Amino acid sequence: MEIKKLQQLSFNPCSGWGHNGYTTDIRYVVSSIEFGGSFEFIIKEKSLPYHKIWETTSEDLEELNTIIEQGNSFGAFVNEELAGWIICEQRTWNNSFYIENILVNEKYRRQGIGIKLIKSAIKEARKLNSRVIELETQNTNYPAIQFYRRMGFNITGLNTRFYENPEEIALFMTLDIE
Repeated sequence: MEIKKLQQLSFNPCSGWGHNGYTTDIRYVVSSIEFGGSFEFIIKEKSLPYHKIWETTSEDLEELNTIIEQGNSFGAFVNEELAGWIICEQRTWNNSFYIENILVNEKYRRQGIGIKLIKSAIKEARKLNSRVIELETQNTNYPAIQFYRRMGFNITGLNTRFYENPEEIALFMTLDIE
């Protein structure tokens, strides 16, 4: 397996990648308390099953290619076949490095590819002297949240109205770059 800079996606490589989404029996629930002009959010794990599948459209690929053109994204290749990607962009306005998308072909999951892709992003962010790496995921994506936490990310924000589906809350996670 080799990690290298990702070039333009000329076709939809994830159409044959199996389950593009997640299934979990645990998710994070968010409750809020408002009092005296201030508010507090509480995030707790709860046993609640959830299943989500994404369809990657040609418009999605176009958007991803626009980010890939910046030169900060990586692909994992197994025998020259794209097995996963991490699509990232440098945000100069706040000196951050943003992970827009990470995806691994289902047949290659749980083989350390995600870890290697995140480590490549960390290396790139350091090379660019970014102060943090940021990403966003859903409160329902428990497996991803646990993975990001193992990689050193912390939950640093949320948006309860980010998604059309009211069960989904955007969790923003950040990794400080030393």
